[in-house]
Amino acid sequence: MELTTEQKDIVSAAREFAEKEFRDRAKEFDEKEEFDLSIVRRAAENGFVGVFIKEEYGGAGLGFLEHSLITEQMWRVDPGCGQNICSASFGAEMIQAFGTEGQKQFYLPKIISGEVIIGTAITEPDAGSDVTLVKTRAEKRGDRYVINGSKMFITNGCTAKYLLVYAVTDPDVKDVHKRCSIVLLDTATAGFAATRIHGKMGIRASNTAEIAFSDVEVPAENLIGQEGRGFYQLMDFFNMTRNHVAAQGVGVAQGALEMAISHVKKRKAFGGTLSKLQGVQFKIAEMATRIEAARALYWRAAYLLDNGRLDPALVSMAKWFAGETAVYVANESLQLHGGYGYIAEYDIQRFYRDAKIIEIYEGSKEVEKAVIASELLRRIY
Repeated sequence: MELTTEQKDIVSAAREFAEKEFRDRAKEFDEKEEFDLSIVRRAAENGFVGVFIKEEYGGAGLGFLEHSLITEQMWRVDPGCGQNICSASFGAEMIQAFGTEGQKQFYLPKIISGEVIIGTAITEPDAGSDVTLVKTRAEKRGDRYVINGSKMFITNGCTAKYLLVYAVTDPDVKDVHKRCSIVLLDTATAGFAATRIHGKMGIRASNTAEIAFSDVEVPAENLIGQEGRGFYQLMDFFNMTRNHVAAQGVGVAQGALEMAISHVKKRKAFGGTLSKLQGVQFKIAEMATRIEAARALYWRAAYLLDNGRLDPALVSMAKWFAGETAVYVANESLQLHGGYGYIAEYDIQRFYRDAKIIEIYEGSKEVEKAVIASELLRRIY
């Protein structure tokens, strides 16, 4: 598989934008646990936000492969900054796939333009990998839903104008997979509160929050898709977004590899540079090979998705392997930096901290393996 000329141009443009906007400020954003949201607006103006959104809603009408290519380049330069850009549209996939025509026309153009940031609130203090355990309620009262409960580890929780909330709408139905729905919330609504989580290990520039809902009233027309179908919509949503996370893993790994190569070509020891040592060369070869394999997985998974041939097992393979690759390469790169890699002056320590999240969010590596096995075992060979 080879990228088209247009896709190669997108990769180059995304890398150039990230170098210009992130490089000199990434360390500051990490230390202060904040981000300059004007960069998100500039990214939107340059066409990097929500490229998968169709042209009739103001988007570029490209695919999830193009979105993933942009994501890889952003994370290659800096994961924390890259997460701010690539998560600004986190939820637009759900609206485009399951929203009404009116919802698409109203919300999607605002996301693409950078006018608003969106987020998706799923995880709860006692419900992570098993989303059937969520307790947040969205009770139907006349023409409104009244939301009560809490969410944890929500990306863009404090910065999003809109949040898609995964909540229980029918607690009495026996099938736990039919209890929940997706409701869109304006975060300016009374009763909504977001508290920023400080002290994260990595991607510290990205906003992560704890959310509380206290009798938050949302118009019934803000239901996304069908009531009681939230679980199934969520699984389809993950099959779109997990590929972006795979691209994140490839990006942070590629960035870490480039740091390692640069360092070993300059660092002198044992009568020459580190790059002359066969043991070091073997490490570089192993790191690069794993990255290429991870990249090939997410390219193929995205290509199939964009061409109407979704393969959930392949998506989970891409996400799991990219996470493992990110952690492996960042660790090996830091090792090659020696003591220098352990101090804040060198960016590799930040990449080392950032890499681990790929194995955790949007489905832990254990969940991805379960998905892969489940898909394969139900097939007939």
